[in-house]
Amino acid sequence: MSELTLFKSGAILPDYLRGEPDELTKRLAGGGASMKTISTEGGVFRMMVGGDEVAKNEERWMNVVIVSAAQHVARAYYEGTYVKGESNGPICASGDGKTPDASIEAPQSSSCATCVKNIAGSGLNGSRACRFNQRFAVLLENDLAGNVYRLQLPATSLFGKAEGDKMPLQAYAKFLAGHGVPMSGIVTEARFDTSAAVAVLKFRAVRPLTQPELATARAQGASEDALQAVEFKMATPKEVPALPPAFAKPSAKAAPIEAEPEATASDPVKRASKKPEPIATPKALEEALDAWGADDE
Repeated sequence: MSELTLFKSGAILPDYLRGEPDELTKRLAGGGASMKTISTEGGVFRMMVGGDEVAKNEERWMNVVIVSAAQHVARAYYEGTYVKGESNGPICASGDGKTPDASIEAPQSSSCATCVKNIAGSGLNGSRACRFNQRFAVLLENDLAGNVYRLQLPATSLFGKAEGDKMPLQAYAKFLAGHGVPMSGIVTEARFDTSAAVAVLKFRAVRPLTQPELATARAQGASEDALQAVEFKMATPKEVPALPPAFAKPSAKAAPIEAEPEATASDPVKRASKKPEPIATPKALEEALDAWGADDE
């Protein structure tokens, strides 16, 4: 199979079951439908929904139709090394590739062009610590009227020179533009470059869309799902609710002890505490003590 499929048998979802999930599905999923993403982690095409893998394609290639793209190549700087399972957001990021996003609390520079994280060698193995990426909205060839997927590509899949029919995306776009062909009108093969040490995709044209397919692809490219797929949006930090008084942390400094005010004529007079009465000693014990003292004389 060359595509991500819902059913193990490879069956295509019929039109009468397409659309928004019902309330039962939303309730069990913990909310509304999430953006569907195609991840290339580990050199495998994986369909992710809400951060969870729901399907994958074991083939080294996948046929898609690219119907939309983010207007700019974005940038993102992550602190430390990537750890699978951790979803910490970037320290600094830019949607237009020129200046940090307004939501960034600690921008690394006022300009991406002059940022030290943008210098070759600031990252691992001579790379840039701040990395390029671009988002795309894609459809599966055998399900053009179905889901719109977000495909986010790193710099290694975006830039570089063509090697025969193995082209990074920008080189592929220039190739199509040179022939006057719209990318959204072509079935594109995205294939993993097996000569690369990391997951790198190369692209080539497979076939033109039919007129009905082209109409469907263009409608999908103008849909709200496609707009969301390419939108640059920083994750909003979760607000920590204030603790109720019973759970509030104690103050680091103890409150100063106030001196007790002097009594005034109007204040009630405090009575002195009465000294406790001596405990009576049994008579037999007194006589025994006297006898011991007489022996010492």
